[in-house]
This record gives sequence, C-alpha cells and structure tokens, in this order.
Amino acid sequence: MAETAIDYGAVFKALPGMVALLTPELVYADVNEEFVRVSGRSREQLIGKYLFDVFPDNPNDSAATGMRNLEASLYRVLATGERDTMALQRYDVEDPERPGEWSKRYWSPVNAPLLGSDGKVVLILHRVEEVTELIRARGGSSGNRGGRARVLEAELYTRARELQELNERLRQAHSREREVALALQEAMLPAPRQVRNHPAAVRYRPAVGALNVCGDWYDLVDLVGGDRIGVAVGDVVGHGLAAAGVMGQLRSALSAASRVADGPAQALDVLGRYAHVINGAESATAVTTFIDCDRHVITYSSAGHPPPVLVHADGRTEFLDQATDTPLDARPDPIPRPQTETTFTPGATLVLYTDGLIERRREDIDKGLERLAYALRDHRDQDPETLADTVLLELLPPGGATDDTALIIVRL
Repeated sequence: MAETAIDYGAVFKALPGMVALLTPELVYADVNEEFVRVSGRSREQLIGKYLFDVFPDNPNDSAATGMRNLEASLYRVLATGERDTMALQRYDVEDPERPGEWSKRYWSPVNAPLLGSDGKVVLILHRVEEVTELIRARGGSSGNRGGRARVLEAELYTRARELQELNERLRQAHSREREVALALQEAMLPAPRQVRNHPAAVRYRPAVGALNVCGDWYDLVDLVGGDRIGVAVGDVVGHGLAAAGVMGQLRSALSAASRVADGPAQALDVLGRYAHVINGAESATAVTTFIDCDRHVITYSSAGHPPPVLVHADGRTEFLDQATDTPLDARPDPIPRPQTETTFTPGATLVLYTDGLIERRREDIDKGLERLAYALRDHRDQDPETLADTVLLELLPPGGATDDTALIIVRL
C-alpha cells in the first residue's frame, strides 16, 4: 500500500480545539479554524498581530489578571523550553462588533514549545479550551439549578485563583532560593585572571528559568614543584542551596587533594572516596588536569566528565579523552583511576567546561563538541577573556541554556 502524503497544514486548520501558533515575540503566526470561530476574530485580525493588542485585559475590571497570567506562562515556555499548563482563567473578551462591550469568558490554556534544531524555541503552540458554558452551567431552567450553577461557577473560579496564587508564591520562593544559591556559589568560586604567569579566564552562567542551577564548579591551583598548575571542573546533580553546598565541599576537597597527590588520577581517587559519604554527591562528575609548564606536559584524568580541549598553537584541537572513568561515587570500593598525558608547545590553550556548554535537547553530543572545537580553532588568537566571551556567545542559545555552564580557559 502506497504511503499517503499528509497535509499537516490542513490537519492544523481542522483541529477540533482552539489552537494558535505564536512567535517568540508573541505575535500570531497562524490560527486554526476553531480559533477564528470561537474568538470572533477573522484571520486578518489575528495573523501578524501582537497577542495582547488583540486580546487585552478588560479595562473595566481592575482585578483582571488573565493577560498577566498568560504572559507569564508564555515567557516560562520561552525560557525553559517546557510545556506549561495554566490554571482556569477568567479572561474577558471585547465584542468585535460592539467596541467597549466585554463578555465574561473562562478559558483553560496550555502552552507548549516547538523547538528548532538548535534546541531554541521557535514557536509556541497555544491551545485554549473555552469552558464558559461549563462554568455557568447554562441551560438550567429552575431556580435551584440556577443557584447550583452560580455555586459551581464561584467554586471552580475560586479554586483556580487559589492554584494560580499558590504557583506564584512557589515561583517567588524558588526565585529567592535561586538568588541565595547563586550568591553562595559566586562567593565559593575563584575568579583569577591568571595563575602563576599564565593568563586565565573563568565563566559561570546559571541556567535560565530552570531549577537545576548551582551544581557546576571550577578550580585553579598552584601545584608544588616548578611551574605546575592544576585546572579542574565538576558537575553536581541537583539544584539550589543543596547543590551549592555539595559543590563547595567537592571543590575544596579536590583542591586540597591536588596539592599532595602524585597525579590527577590519585586526586580523583581521594575525591571519589569523599563523595561516597556526602549526601547529594551521587553521580557527580569531575575532570582534572595537572600542567607541567617546564616540561610542556599535561597529565589528566576524568570521572565521567566531558573531555577538556587542548588547542595547539597551530590550530589543531585535541580532546583529552583517553583517561575517562565512571562518576565519582560510582563504585562502592573504588579502584585506581586511569590517567594519561599529552604534550603542548607554548601558546597553546587549554579549555575545560561543563555539559551545559555543549548539550542540546534531541541532539547528539558530538555535534556540541564539534561546535566547541570550531569556535576555539577559529578564535584561538583571542586572549582568554575575549575567547571565553566569544565561546559563550557562539555556543549558548540566545535565550540562555537550560543547564548551568562553567568554563575555564588557560593560555599555556
């Protein structure tokens, strides 16, 4: 049986519910026939128009919150790339035939993202079901039934408003915790512009509109014996103050271990034993490099973390992925971790980062690694501070990433 081509445009137009496509600027890109019918607006009155120019709040109702609630939901979708189901909303609509006359309307909206190949939200699917008839329970003829309808309307609307207010309080509480956690993380992470005589740049970018922030960390330490430095990054699974606290413990432990360990593998062995007894360190990852600038040798070891990148002076990029092992606490009885070394010439650049820089939804991680390698090669002549900003600009989505990102760049 031959496959029949599906006209998805026709399917969209014929969908039984009210559906609209909105641009990231909240402009109508398309609407289906049911949306046109129920809204009382023609396609010409909708397509290309700003949502809240077409459907503003009722100016005669000082307590109206429908527009504000819908706007907040749509911006959450843009920020997180995740679906947002709203509580029942009262959102009055002006009669297009009688300007100034508003009818009381109730709606149940759902907003979902449509993502591009880069993981960025390119359109928002705005699906809304009118429930005015249900709320009013129209059609009753007796006084008792009319009374029950008014009770039903009041009860459902009150419950919806309570849910909306509860969600808003939860978002505000999360926002306060996020601010405290970010401040704590900033206080615990170093910000050197160089280590010994080597220019360095560090960056931390929190996730946008998501809970999983404050688990990424970085560190740079002077090592004993000659011109030697240690550079490391790590990632704690979790969010908020708890993740920030675990991050601080692991970073401090690795910093201390690196100063006395024979090499990066031994430092990670010690850190793994420590992580095994810390609540919240489950599945944490880290990679550390010991750089001997006198011998021009980098020794490295990784505990389940994305590989560092060494950009040679001639532009060749080398991923340091030959000593990768399991996350820090993966084994009840740890065994020695692998480590290996590579050489460099003066003028090379070492780059360590966390997965927020390279990972995108529904995309193979190799594509993110390729983007990083191209950016570092193309801009290798920039100083570390400028290069760090360039890499973040080219690799992070314009609206921000959904995972936090740490980045260290050291010129050797």
